[in-house]
Amino acid sequence: MKKPSNLTKTLLLLSLLVIPISRADAQPPQSKEDHDKLFQTIASLDAEMFGAYNKCDLEKLGSFFTEDLEFYHDQTGLSRGRQSMIDSVKQYICGKVRRELVEGSLEVYPLQHYGAVEVGEHRFCDPRVYNTTCGEKSGVAKFVMLWQNTDGTWKITRVISYDHVSH
Repeated sequence: MKKPSNLTKTLLLLSLLVIPISRADAQPPQSKEDHDKLFQTIASLDAEMFGAYNKCDLEKLGSFFTEDLEFYHDQTGLSRGRQSMIDSVKQYICGKVRRELVEGSLEVYPLQHYGAVEVGEHRFCDPRVYNTTCGEKSGVAKFVMLWQNTDGTWKITRVISYDHVSH
């Protein structure tokens, strides 16, 4: 049997590279209108949730999370369960820390058949020192939150908070 020439091999390889590749389950890109609506929904939920966080309204804060919440923190590790998170906020946050979203850092992406992922940066400061807004020297961290949409009700199932930097 005759071996294919280098030219034949090259042409075969090139023909494979130009064949369009598609997946049967690929999702069409999200329209700008759908993206804007999802962004506004998650941004609003973020503001409402952290409003409760900053006011130490633990009942309202807890309503934003699923019972089986997993919270990953670069300095304290993994915390499981909504109540564990609420207990930590009560002990370490209430009256001691305020959170602000870093302007322009919020990103929101759809998760098909689940909900959305929220990514951004936030600043934490002592409300006794910074009465209205956190100063530039406040601690900053990055975060990822997975929002699950069940029949129109949005709840956070997973949080990753990392890259905490004190200024």
